Amino acid sequence: MAFPDLLDRLGDWTQEVRGRLQSNFNLAPYTWFRVGGPAQLLFNPADEADLAFFLKNLPSDIPVLVIGLGSNLLVREGGVEGVVIRLSGKAFSSVEVDDDLKVTVGAAMPDMRFATQMAKQGIGGFAFYKGIPGGIGGALRMNAGAHGAETKDNLIAARAVDRQGVIHDLTPDDLQHAYRHCGAPADYIFTQATYQGVAGDPEALKAEMDDVSTYREENQPTKERTGGSTFKNPDGLSAWKLVDEAGLRGFMLGGAQVSPKHTNFLINTGEATAEDIERLGETIRGKVRERTGLALHWEIKRVGKHRDGVSIPEFMDGA
Repeated sequence: MAFPDLLDRLGDWTQEVRGRLQSNFNLAPYTWFRVGGPAQLLFNPADEADLAFFLKNLPSDIPVLVIGLGSNLLVREGGVEGVVIRLSGKAFSSVEVDDDLKVTVGAAMPDMRFATQMAKQGIGGFAFYKGIPGGIGGALRMNAGAHGAETKDNLIAARAVDRQGVIHDLTPDDLQHAYRHCGAPADYIFTQATYQGVAGDPEALKAEMDDVSTYREENQPTKERTGGSTFKNPDGLSAWKLVDEAGLRGFMLGGAQVSPKHTNFLINTGEATAEDIERLGETIRGKVRERTGLALHWEIKRVGKHRDGVSIPEFMDGA
């Protein structure tokens, strides 16, 4: 489907925007699932000031959605109305290290690349990011973690731009990080993070990251079209185990499949639609609730509209 061209409504002020504006831009290639519809308008800001200018001038009734590397994202086939913002380029991917090993990194920097770069420089505390296929901005928004470590552990500051174009310097207390949770206002767009690194031996840090990579490759479907962990772990329990015990390992619906390797991962086997993937997820939730009485909550972010005539109820019965 195609949306009305939003640029026609916005007017001449957009000529002062230095970043890239693209109408009806197909988002599927920007997601790891490789499915979904278009953004009514995609904006790639040139830098933080460009982002602030755009948001300050954008009418308040136009919705805004921020996406990162698309590793934990499901875009529905009907597309995303309003503006989708994607940070990219050098302005949002730079890394600076001071004499005290305080590390400031742009929100578009991929977690895995950041971990590798820090290890090469002999700066420890970031090896766990080697197992997280997202970006720093997403890590801030969900307090991403793995292997017993979380984003909040070494974080000392962050910057964000709000919906009115105001830039905020944030402390850890402002962020209120908890398990897969950030207390910063939902309209804040993170632009950078500052961490406290520790001195480490590059070879030892590389070995630590190699262990993380080996574990991930052995236990997760890293070579498939997937969206990472599908459901949050309930308190004291593992989502994958609940799905497995419900007998859903390898279960398929359309072109979507529960990973035979790790049951908290859904896979696009090649022909799946966003509807297939979401229906499969809701089917899993229904089966687990039927068996245990527990409600699994999505960790994958589902965005946009369904196609006309499509409705996917929560906790739907099995296929």
